[in-house]
Amino acid sequence: MDDRGGSFVAVRRISQGLDRGNTCHSTSGSTAWLGRGLSCVCAQRRESDARPSFDLTPTQEECLQRLQSRIDVPYDSSILEHQESLRALWNAAFPEEELRGLISEQWKDMGWQGKDPSTDFRGGGYISLENLLFFAKNFPKSFQDLLRKQEGDRSVWEYPFAVAGVNITFMLIQMLDLEAVKPRTLVGATFLKFLAENESAFDLLYCITFKLMDNQWLSMRASYMDFN
Repeated sequence: MDDRGGSFVAVRRISQGLDRGNTCHSTSGSTAWLGRGLSCVCAQRRESDARPSFDLTPTQEECLQRLQSRIDVPYDSSILEHQESLRALWNAAFPEEELRGLISEQWKDMGWQGKDPSTDFRGGGYISLENLLFFAKNFPKSFQDLLRKQEGDRSVWEYPFAVAGVNITFMLIQMLDLEAVKPRTLVGATFLKFLAENESAFDLLYCITFKLMDNQWLSMRASYMDFN
């Protein structure tokens, strides 16, 4: 992934450089934090490796709690900040087209199920909107490629972009077991190490997962009926 050009150029082994610190680092959309041998969030162990401990350091615990605070926030169409985030998403997706309202048939062009996107956030909450907006702002070319289905041999009936985004947020939360007090799987424990080194780890992983999902969609030659 190349944050300079706003597009993905690689998913696997991007860099070996990581900042080591004692607090969550709030950084830009760089994916260098993925580099330390992590390939698509699959941790490899040698037979001689000791069994990993899933106990959290104070830093990891703090970062997990902050992420859980984001996860716990439902989307609320009466909150001005949520309204503005939704408008910002539209402007990032369709800068050339003025949004006529937060309830509008226009939203279907982004892949929402109806004219009111707020009804689609039930599964992912406000963080799913934050994820989409992070993707649009930090990797605009890849975001636009996926939104407009510009890569590969596409189906006549494609998956709904925005709804897919909400589903990816929900899926990652479940796969990484992020609502638990501490990780219960190796993958979850590995992720929290990266979260402690980069506060945007979940948002960055979301962007990569969206791209991987689209690649899988193309390799399956899938159509809308295969979306579930």
